[in-house]
Amino acid sequence: MLRLKAVIEALGISQREVADAAGISPAALTQLVRHGRWPKRRSRGEIRQQVMDFLRQHGAPADALDAAFDKVGTTAARPAAQEETMLLRRQGLFPETRRHFSLPVDPFSDDVRTHEDVFLSKDIRYVRESMYHVARHGGFLAVVGESGSGKSTLRRDLVDRISREGQPVLVIEPYVLGMEDNDKIGKTLKALHITEAIMATVAPLRKVASSPEARFRQLHTALRESSQAGNSHLLIIEEAHGLSIPTLKHLKRFLELEDGFKRLLGVILLGQPELKQKLSEGSHEVREVVQRCEMVELRPMNGSLIDYLKFKFSRVGVDLAKVITEDAVEALRAKLTGPNSLRGSRDSVSLVYPLAVGNMLTASMNMAADLGSPLVTADVIKSV
Repeated sequence: MLRLKAVIEALGISQREVADAAGISPAALTQLVRHGRWPKRRSRGEIRQQVMDFLRQHGAPADALDAAFDKVGTTAARPAAQEETMLLRRQGLFPETRRHFSLPVDPFSDDVRTHEDVFLSKDIRYVRESMYHVARHGGFLAVVGESGSGKSTLRRDLVDRISREGQPVLVIEPYVLGMEDNDKIGKTLKALHITEAIMATVAPLRKVASSPEARFRQLHTALRESSQAGNSHLLIIEEAHGLSIPTLKHLKRFLELEDGFKRLLGVILLGQPELKQKLSEGSHEVREVVQRCEMVELRPMNGSLIDYLKFKFSRVGVDLAKVITEDAVEALRAKLTGPNSLRGSRDSVSLVYPLAVGNMLTASMNMAADLGSPLVTADVIKSV
């Protein structure tokens, strides 16, 4: 690390201000301060002079300036137990970064346009096939995963697969905009709303009856007639962790709509880990639902991260080895893994999910391009 860091801190100014004055990015200045790595696109002398001038204008003493670019040793790594799992906001590749790595398009932006763009590890394939089975044959399935784990992508893939294969499955997706599990902070999704969504899909020309008894009888009749015409019916509810307990209990009654031995409706819930808590075996309020609902989880891609990255870059015609080193892939996995999960659960400590991986690697590629590094290295990953 350079003494420059102590000089900046003593003056009470930010590294971003110094970076702006030197005409380099904050990430590049961080690399310079921490590791003594100079940006390759600017001359060292020019950067040094601009930094010195800026610090001098803010009152830095001459002796501090003379030693600002001397090394004082390396920073000690924090114990692993103290590391915090890192998440970044949405990132985008800079045009200069794309040119630097010869990327025709951003591999992580608007990247799933067809079913061929869906990455399928062993775990993801199992969840995918479980969803398809419920669509074809009925059942009750809860798909649980962290934000950015790929739940919505699998929903889109399922709807596309049903259409692509010509399966006679009517998909019902109630709108969940503003849905919360209580009416104090949002609007709860009620059985009435689900009924309206089903009727709008199965029998769109029928006027929904006003009384609850007539409405549900009408719903049962419509589903039975549609089933006899050869259709299956699938109810998909996204953001299902926002469902209220009463609505979760009511879903059991929708599942009980039958025509003889044939169930008329399958249900898939997609939600974050809070849904798992609501459907806990220890929750007596929803015990009837828990006994009927199969739960599958979208697990972190710890064991398939390298395969995921190879797949994403192959989709844009680029060899992963020309972008990132093997040890940097491991550093990326470690960066997104900490002693505590996003919600403090000791059972799930990894955030190696598609969205987080894409954001972290994108930021790292931007930094590598800014530094003039031909590849994303482990040191670059650690510095993001």
